Amino acid sequence: MKIAILDDYQNVARDLAEWHRLPNGSALTVFERPIPAEEVAGTLAPYSVLVIMRERTPFPASLIDALPNLRLLVTTGGRNNAIDLEACKARGITVCGTGMVGTPTAELTWGLILALVKRIPQEERGLRAGRWQAGLTQGLAGKRLGLVGLGKLGTQVARVGQAFGMEVAAWSPNLTDERAAAAGVARLDKHDLFATSDIVSVHLVLGERTRGVVGADDIDAMKPSAFFVNTSRAGLVDGEALLAALHEHRIAGAGLDVFPVEPLPVDSPWLEAPNTVLTPHLGYVTRENYEVFYRDALDDILAWHSGEPVRMLA
Repeated sequence: MKIAILDDYQNVARDLAEWHRLPNGSALTVFERPIPAEEVAGTLAPYSVLVIMRERTPFPASLIDALPNLRLLVTTGGRNNAIDLEACKARGITVCGTGMVGTPTAELTWGLILALVKRIPQEERGLRAGRWQAGLTQGLAGKRLGLVGLGKLGTQVARVGQAFGMEVAAWSPNLTDERAAAAGVARLDKHDLFATSDIVSVHLVLGERTRGVVGADDIDAMKPSAFFVNTSRAGLVDGEALLAALHEHRIAGAGLDVFPVEPLPVDSPWLEAPNTVLTPHLGYVTRENYEVFYRDALDDILAWHSGEPVRMLA
C-alpha cells in the first residue's frame, strides 16, 4: 500500500500511532503543509490510501475521479462534509472515520470568552510594554450567555456559564422548551437572544439549512457591549456583517476560531478586524484528540486491509 497522511500541520502524525504495524511493504508519506489546489490531483494520484484531517483538504467528485489508485479514504472524526460520499460510492472507494474527544471545542470557547471579557491579550501586551492595568475588565456573574445551538457542545458551554453564575439562554431551529429546560436553559426566539445576550456563542453543525443562519439582522440586534464567539464554522455567519459591526464598533468584540478560508491568508480582512481574539481553528487540535484520530486511522487501514472495514461512512 502507498499511504499518504495529509495536512499534518504540527508534524505529529508519525509519533501518535504505531505505524510500524502497517503490512510489510507499505510506504507512508506525510504532507505537513497544504497542497496547492491545482497540484492536489497530481500529487495524490499514486496513493491507494489517504488519511485526511477533517475539512482541511476538500474531496469533491472532480478530485475523487482524478485519483485512479484510491481505494480507501480515512477521515479524522465521525463526519466530513468536505468529502463527496456519493462519488466515493460510485467509484467503490471505502470511506472510514475515527473517534474523537468531545470536549476540546467547548474548552476553547471559554478560552475565547475569558480572553475577551478579561482583556487578556491586551493586558498581556501592555504589561510587556511597561503599562500596568491599561483598562477595566468585566465580570460574568449575572450576565446573559446566549447560545446558538444547544447540542452536546452547546450544553457543555452552558454548564460552565452556569458555574460562573451566568443566566444562560439558547436558540436553534429545532430547540424545544423541554430540551432547553432539561439543560437549565431558557429558550428564546432568535431576535431576543441576540438583542439581550452579553455574549453570543455559536454551536451548530454547518449544513444547507444552517448556512448563514446568523445574519446581518441578528448581528445588528446585538448590544454595543456584547461579544460574539464562533468556534463552529464560519459559514454559519454573515461574515461581512460581522466585520462591519466590528469596524463600526457596534459590538464590543469577537472571538473567532473559524474562518471562510483556512489557513487564514496573510491579507485576510479578519486580521485587521478590531477588538478580536483570533485562533487558528484550534477547537479540536489537542494531543488527546490527535491520539484518537491517528490511532483509529491506523486501525481503519488495518481492518480494511484484512477485508473487514470498520467505522465506514461509505
